[in-house]
Formats: sequence, C-alpha cells, structure tokens
Amino acid sequence: MRITALLSSLLIATSVHAAPVDTPDQLGSFLNDQGLLSKMDQMRQRVTNQASDLVVNALGFLGVPYQMGGNSVETGFDCSGFVKAMYEQTVGLILPRKAEQQAAATQQIDRSELQPGDLVFFNTLRRAFSHVGIYIGDGKFIHSPKPGAQVRVDSMGLSYWSHRFDGARRVTSSENSNALLGAATSDPTRR
Repeated sequence: MRITALLSSLLIATSVHAAPVDTPDQLGSFLNDQGLLSKMDQMRQRVTNQASDLVVNALGFLGVPYQMGGNSVETGFDCSGFVKAMYEQTVGLILPRKAEQQAAATQQIDRSELQPGDLVFFNTLRRAFSHVGIYIGDGKFIHSPKPGAQVRVDSMGLSYWSHRFDGARRVTSSENSNALLGAATSDPTRR
C-alpha cells in the first residue's frame, strides 16, 4: 500500500517533465529510466530485512519467562510487552502497551496476507484482542503466552490458537504508530 502511494507521488512529480506513457512496457521503461524501479526494490528489500531482523531478534528471547506487565528480559514479558519491546528494539517503532491498543494502532490484514513480522491476535480472555504475538512464517508465531510459561513459538494451526484467532494486523509506519499511540493512550475507551 505504501509503495503504491510512493509510486503515485513519484509519477505525479515526474509527469510534469515526462512524455505520456501509453503501454505497460512503456511504463516499465519510464520507471526504469527515472530510477524508480530500483528505488521501489530498495524499499521492498528494506521492509523485508526489517521483518527478518524482527523475527531473528524475537527468536533470541526464547525461554524468557512470562511476567504480567513485564516488558524486558530482566523483568520477563507479557504478550504485549514482548511485542512492544521487539518492535522498539529492532525496528525503532513505539507501539502502544496493551494488546487491544496495538490492534487499534495497526492495519488490519487478511490471514492469507500474513508475512513475518505481522501481528497475530487471539481472544484468550473472552474479549477481543486479549493476546498478541509476532508471526514468523510457516503458520507459526512467537509470543509470551501465560504465567508459568516462557517466550515460545506455537503453531496457529493448533486447535487452541485456531479457535481463538482474532485477526492479523500489520505495522505500517512509525508516523502512523506514533500518532495512534498518542490517541490510544489518551483515550482509554479506544480499541
């Protein structure tokens, strides 16, 4: 979505000085001549690298104990504290503290669109978005599940998680996340 918006902006900016483009082949040539294809590839690669870094970093915390309200390796993690810490440490994005606020501050996506680094939400306390984890690929996610447990990887295909799946979300940008963080923390009724 962001790449499309960037492409549109770049096309508008360059169209003032460019001849009309009539066919898809001409469009490709035009984009290549303007250096836009390489910029799009670089942006796509940067996003892929950040997602990979996020997953690798998160996997480094396997075994850290669950702690209600915890948000560091020293204190342990609860589910949303784990997600918040991973995004802040790896990508530099500050997400809201609670799972339901993280859901409100991120872009809803279809389960079929899941990519490593996306957030997966579950209804584990008889309320929407009461649990969150980070999708790592291949139908699996990493999370800090419950008291007495540790950060671990689980399959979304397991009956427990499958029946409680509440939706998938994507963190799109620091500007959106920070703006929504302010809204989420200043309005306690916001979901």
